[in-house]
Amino acid sequence: MTRLVVGPFNRVEGDLEVKLEVTDGRVREARVVSTLYRGFERMLIGKVPDDALVYAPRICGICSVSQSVAAAKALAEAAGLRPPDNGAIAVNIIHATENVADHLTHFYLFFMPDFARAIYADEPWHAAAVERFKAVTGSATQDMLPARAQFMHILGLLAGKWPHTLAVQPGGTTRSVAANELARLSAILAGFRRFLQTRLFGDNLERIASLSSHGELEAWADERRPESSDFRIFLHVSRALDLEALGRGYDRFMSYEAYASASGALFPGGTFVQGEIAPLGVAGISEDLTHAWYDSLEMVEPPFSGTTIADISRAEAYSWCKAPRLAGEVMEVGAIARQVMAGQPLIRDLVARSGGNVHSRVVARLVEIARVVIAMERWVRQINPGETFCAHGPMPADADGIGLTEAARGSLGHWLRVRGGKIENYQIVAPTTWNFSPRDGSGRPGPLEQALVGAPVRVGETEPVSVQHIVRSFDPCLVCTVH
Repeated sequence: MTRLVVGPFNRVEGDLEVKLEVTDGRVREARVVSTLYRGFERMLIGKVPDDALVYAPRICGICSVSQSVAAAKALAEAAGLRPPDNGAIAVNIIHATENVADHLTHFYLFFMPDFARAIYADEPWHAAAVERFKAVTGSATQDMLPARAQFMHILGLLAGKWPHTLAVQPGGTTRSVAANELARLSAILAGFRRFLQTRLFGDNLERIASLSSHGELEAWADERRPESSDFRIFLHVSRALDLEALGRGYDRFMSYEAYASASGALFPGGTFVQGEIAPLGVAGISEDLTHAWYDSLEMVEPPFSGTTIADISRAEAYSWCKAPRLAGEVMEVGAIARQVMAGQPLIRDLVARSGGNVHSRVVARLVEIARVVIAMERWVRQINPGETFCAHGPMPADADGIGLTEAARGSLGHWLRVRGGKIENYQIVAPTTWNFSPRDGSGRPGPLEQALVGAPVRVGETEPVSVQHIVRSFDPCLVCTVH
């Protein structure tokens, strides 16, 4: 048996280390270590409730809107506020812009550059991967970054700035939208659509969003040469390396609900296990501290009474990440969870074939880009410039609130308890906390730890490329994980 410590990882947000036990060229056991503690939950204790809107977005610089939305929803529930339709639509557009930009950044700058590594030099597709995706010098970077920058102007129009906007409030948004600005938003989305249809997909968004099976996806990939679109390049490489057989987890998926509106959520909440959909059951969420560097009288805590008291001396612990569980079960979150919950037929078929794996996670993320941009175009048309964007109301001196939303990387929840007009407790369970959790008290590995089991390790590898692919397929954000 060989022991490897892989890390710190590059091209992930935050600090990550993975400890591997390797036997006969395969990972036998993995421990995922979140190595950084930041303490935002502790900072918020004793603050006035609205301070959560200032502190929470600063947990992360790339998914700060998601933190703003979760904080605003927790405050809204505590205060009994309901945003007007315009406010709900504007928040959805703001949030979707960040999530789509995160997906795009992950694919082009975090995930695909791994296929330009020298270890793949003998593969027939390697030269094309280097030309297109090599870090810094690849031609894809020159195409994607300007398109992303123009797309992010939506946040300037609706949120004032990014990251760390204060436009997202419990009652909606502080920024009303004039009729001429709707035309500007539509023009930005039209330009972004052109980039997606020309470079990422090489096809119209509606066709990508409607792909319905593994066979249909394979046929679509073969319609044109791989270099005709970046999605086709990925599918060609994935087929050659059999990424569908790499990084399978528990196949237990969870989503909180994404982009709610008066007509219902774009992506509904719930769980998807063995093809069966079930309601979420938020009361069943807990965090197991058995293998985390925290001190507590209870090793399993519901978020409302959760604690975050650091204790680096705990011998059985190996991570700053807690172990979230739903009714005691391990759950995977992310775009793949949202799409199976939403009934997207292609992702349902991929999961039925081979579960959650490197291939299906990436495909789900790209299909979601197409579906969300189509929805954003519709939301812009639904805004009524003459109507209100924000509701207002007082915060009770004593109140509880839960803010659940979907960040790019998966289910994000804020649990707020207000007593005597001040925050008595604030707990955050982030997507990567779910996906990169350590073992719980029963010894069950978290989703990534399970997905790494069986990963091949080539002779002489100290940073196995298969491990890199699996880790990045989850698009981790470690600074959110440990707040």
